[in-house]
Formats: sequence, C-alpha cells, structure tokens
Amino acid sequence: MIEWAIVSAMATRRNPLPHLLGRVVTLILLPGLSGALLLLSFPSFDFSALAWVGFVPLLFALGKSPWRTAFGQGWLAGVVFFSGTLSWVVIAMHQYGHVPLAVSYLVMLLLSSYCALFFGTFAAVLPLVAGKSGWLTVWTAPALWVCLEYVRSHLFSGFPWALLGYSQYHALSVIQIADITGVYGVSFILVLANTVIAKILEAIRSRVLVLATEQPLPIPWVTTTLSVGLFAAVIWYGDWHLAPHRDVVNDPPVRIGLVQANVDQSQKWDVAFRRETIDRYERLTMQLTDHSDLVIWPEASTPFLFEVEVNYRDELLNFVKDHGVPLLFGSPAAMPDKTHNQLRLTNSAFLVGSNGMVLDRYDKIHLVPFGEYIPLKDVFSFLDKMVVGIGDFFPGNGPDVMSGPGGRFGVVICFEVIFPDVVRSFVEQGAQYMVTITNDAWFGRSSAPYQHFAMVVFRAVENRVFFARAANTGISGFIDAHGHILRASDIFVEEALTGEIRAAGPQSVYTAYGDVFAYGCGILTLLALVWRPAPKAPILRRPHAR
Repeated sequence: MIEWAIVSAMATRRNPLPHLLGRVVTLILLPGLSGALLLLSFPSFDFSALAWVGFVPLLFALGKSPWRTAFGQGWLAGVVFFSGTLSWVVIAMHQYGHVPLAVSYLVMLLLSSYCALFFGTFAAVLPLVAGKSGWLTVWTAPALWVCLEYVRSHLFSGFPWALLGYSQYHALSVIQIADITGVYGVSFILVLANTVIAKILEAIRSRVLVLATEQPLPIPWVTTTLSVGLFAAVIWYGDWHLAPHRDVVNDPPVRIGLVQANVDQSQKWDVAFRRETIDRYERLTMQLTDHSDLVIWPEASTPFLFEVEVNYRDELLNFVKDHGVPLLFGSPAAMPDKTHNQLRLTNSAFLVGSNGMVLDRYDKIHLVPFGEYIPLKDVFSFLDKMVVGIGDFFPGNGPDVMSGPGGRFGVVICFEVIFPDVVRSFVEQGAQYMVTITNDAWFGRSSAPYQHFAMVVFRAVENRVFFARAANTGISGFIDAHGHILRASDIFVEEALTGEIRAAGPQSVYTAYGDVFAYGCGILTLLALVWRPAPKAPILRRPHAR
C-alpha cells in the first residue's frame, strides 16, 4: 500500500495535469453543473425533471472536501443558480429604475451571492449531519436543506424566491403534500431523491474504480427502499387528492373578470398618459360586466391617488355604479400623518360595491425592501436619490378578510404571495378564496413573471383555496385548490379574462398548523448535529518483518 502511494505521488509530480484537471472538475465544473441543472428546472425553462438530479454533481464533488472547500463548492453552485433565476433584477433596476447597467449587474450579483451562502452552508454542514456510516445523510440532507430554505424565507424580512419545490409546480401529483408540509415538503422530497441517487452512484463508483486505499462502499438498500416507499406514498397521496370525487364543494361558483391592461411602466405615472390609462381600464371592464360577479384590476392600476384626487375618484365610483358590478382594484393610498406632518402612503386594494360605495380596503403588510421602502434608512439614505421609483410606503396593520361576491376573500399584493405564512394568515382568518393583484411590468420579458406565477400554484395547494390573479402585464389567470391552472394569459398583451372559482372546502393541515414540518426538520438537524459519533482512533498496524 505504501509503495502504491509513493508511485502515485511520483506520477503526480511528473505529470500534474491530471491532478489539476481533477481539481477543476470537482471544485468548479461539477458545482457549476449542479447550479445550471437546477436553474433549468425552474420557469421559464421548465425542465422540472432536472431538479430530481440537479444536486447529484455537487454531492458527488463534495466527497471528503474540508468544510471550507465544501462551502466554496456549494456557494459556486448557488451563484450559478441564483444568477440565472434572479437575472430579472438587472431589467427591473436598469430599464425601469434607471440605475446604471454596471450597478444593476453588481446588485444582482450581490443578491445572488447572498442567496448562494445558503447553498454553501448546506455543503459545509452536510458532513456534520452525515452520521457514522454516511447513510444518515439521505434523511438529514433534506432536513438541513429545508432548515436553510426556511431561514432564507425569514431572515432580514425574508426572500423566499426560487425555493427548490417551486420547480415542480406542474407536477400536481407531487405537490399535493404541500397542504400538509408547505412548499418545504416538496423541497425535502427533491433533496432526498438527489441524495439517494448520489449515494448509489458513489457506491457503484467505489466498486468499479477500487483503489488500494479504499474499501467498496455498500449500497444503502434499506435506505433506498424506504425512500422509494416515501416517493410512492407522496404520489399516492397526490393522486388521491386529484381524484374527481375529492373535495367537491357544492356552493355555486363565483364568476370573476380580470383586467390585464398592459400599461407600460414608463407611462404608468406619466400625467400625459393618465386619461388613456383610465379609458383603457374602463373599456376592458365593460367587456366583463355582463357575465361577472366581481371585476378585478391589478396592483396600483389607478394612475392617481384614489383618496386624494377627488375628481378621478368620483369618476371611478360612478363608473362602477353605472355598470352595477363590484370592483376590486389596487391604488396607492394616502392618509395624513400628523406625527410627521406628511402623507402616509400605502400600497392598497379597495373594494367598491355595485352601488358605487367603498366597502373595504386592505393595505399591503409585507413591503418590498429597496422597492417600496428603504430599510435602515439612515444607513441607505443615498439610495433614495440614486434609484428612481423607490417609494416611501408604510405597511398595513394586518390581514383584512373582505366580504364580497361568493363569500369572504383575502387579497395579497404582489410580493406578498411569495410568503407562505402571509397567505395562510388570510385563510386561517376565514378567507374562502384568494385574490392576488400585481404589477409585474418591472420584470420585463424575463423568467420572473413565470416564477412569480408558479408560487401562486403552491399557495393554492397549501391552503386548498382557489386563486384569481390580476397582473398589469401578465400572467393573469385562475388556479384551483389542487393547483390546476384553469386559465392563464400571455405576458405583455391587453386582455379581459373571465373564470369561475369556488369557496374553499375543509381547512388544510398547513392552514391549521403552519410550518410544523419545517420546525420538525430543524429538530432533526439539531439532533444530528448534537448526536454525532466520536471518530474512531486510527488503527496502527505493525510493519511486517521482511
């Protein structure tokens, strides 16, 4: 054995190229490949099957890497993944925020690098939860991943964009477990599958390329069998929920009309286009009033402050009264703030009854940092001057469930729908269906509108509620309580859509208990970290006499 090691070392000195290539493959190419495969599994590429194997190259590359090296490998995979999924940040900042292109790319790379820290942490901590034989990794790896996704969803106000489970929004049989586990349960299953595949390939490799210093690794048959059984149970549960006889609600459907006006972001607040914008919304609405119980306009659809500019407000209220159909619309709202002697701006949704009276209002509670407000304003005050369009909005006081056609419903505005707990809070308080209004014009023709829409599918399944989504430039549409996309518009087209939604059935486990699955993964990860077997002392063999 010693002689073989010496010969190998001498060969490496004489020809370092194979060793160098091996380092490039394990440190750069395989992690980068994982990031690329995971990116391709997400909208708008939608090669969702790649998420089931996307982590395998990274797991294979980690091997016995020291934790610092493993962190770098994971971080690189994350940078590749997030640089692709968050590329729309450049469009939003440069094209619409008028930020210099170089600065826009820098911000996107900084955000991607931050999100990639969770990939790096996953790779670095993984050996610590692997257990003595490594088989425990099959279960602790997905638990660790869920913990990190949960932390990313809440740290610094949270940024749960591109959680792994969202890649499966079309795989309805797989995602039905979200009504118990939330999106985190789907992420768990995906990482579990990747880890099992990586373990099997590692065992096969150890048999094919047996080195003098290695023992062939056993194939984890028991763990593999249990994993396959879990996958089968997930599919069975999904198919059971998707069966036609399940969760039938006999209440009459609510007919809803959605207006997608496709107003260019550069014209949205331009006074010269104000009349044209209002006329466009009214024209599209008149196409819907004869066969709708409720018409919905997108976020910030009125090109004026609804409560301040009285003439335009009265025109809108009279329009609703004349056509006799309730209207839900988004508009910035302003209230006097006597404490600071200024107007207090909120991003709001108003419900106007068929009689032209304002019935209810909801103020957005989860604002977009650096978009609708500047966190730590004393530190980042320079951004208010540098970035055109950063608002100074105030959050609302909490979820407000409205009463309207078909029962009680909740409204979430734009960014809020990506937070599972925000939507859950509305349904928990009695919302029988959900509405989300948004202005995705900021994203341009990127993958972001498709990624944003995919998250709504999960919110519907998690809480077993129908969703109606009105977006200024798309995607507008309807999603049922099992995640079926009943209708969806194209992006950047003018359209008036109609659809039917129904009130919710029994409350889901996720609605009732929230993220208990994620908490359970946290407990499992902590136990694996604490209950680590002490490493065995090396066995010293006496040299044989010659």
